[in-house]
Amino acid sequence: MSCVDRNGNLRPPAARQSQTQNEEGCRVARSSDSGDISKFQTISERGRRCRNMNKLTYIPVLKHWLCKTRFEDGHSLVELAIAFPVFIFLVLAVIDFGHLFFVRMDVQNALQEAARYGSMGNHLPDPNNPGSYLSRTTSIIDTLENDAWGVNISNIQLSSWDGVNTNTTSTTSAGGPGYFLTVSATVNMPLMTPLIARIFPNGQYTFTSSITVKNEPFSPSETN
Repeated sequence: MSCVDRNGNLRPPAARQSQTQNEEGCRVARSSDSGDISKFQTISERGRRCRNMNKLTYIPVLKHWLCKTRFEDGHSLVELAIAFPVFIFLVLAVIDFGHLFFVRMDVQNALQEAARYGSMGNHLPDPNNPGSYLSRTTSIIDTLENDAWGVNISNIQLSSWDGVNTNTTSTTSAGGPGYFLTVSATVNMPLMTPLIARIFPNGQYTFTSSITVKNEPFSPSETN
């Protein structure tokens, strides 16, 4: 710094100190500005690096998400392939066994109606001979078959006894007044679905139902 002014005169000490402070302030300001610029450049460079890293990591993340989605879809298809046959089997089993229990109840109700009709000594009219009547045994069998319509009844048996003497048991008669009458029916029921039919012999379910009632005190002439 010069100690003389433009005219060649010696500057006072205060002027020289003020000029020195101004020059130092300019240098500090210039260094501060350069520091701010370098900081701004550093921040900008970091931002560009972060954006580039995001671009680089976006594709692997997308690939991972797609692979995960495909894996989950394949896993769901495998589960469906395993569960679907089991579900179909259960549905068919419910249908067949529901039909089976319905037929059993239908046969049991038909047996009850037939035994009740026979225990009262009733006879059905003969459709082939107007004015005449069927036998009591035939009437009971026809009543059973009519009430169990659509059921494949393979065998119907009637038996009776007086409840005291075993030698009075008959397998061909419905018994007289006060006798005990037993009506039994054997049913061969084919299964509806082939898949469930494989479980049973010959693809059909065979069962026997029976009922025992006591005859009413009807006229002995109505026994046969």
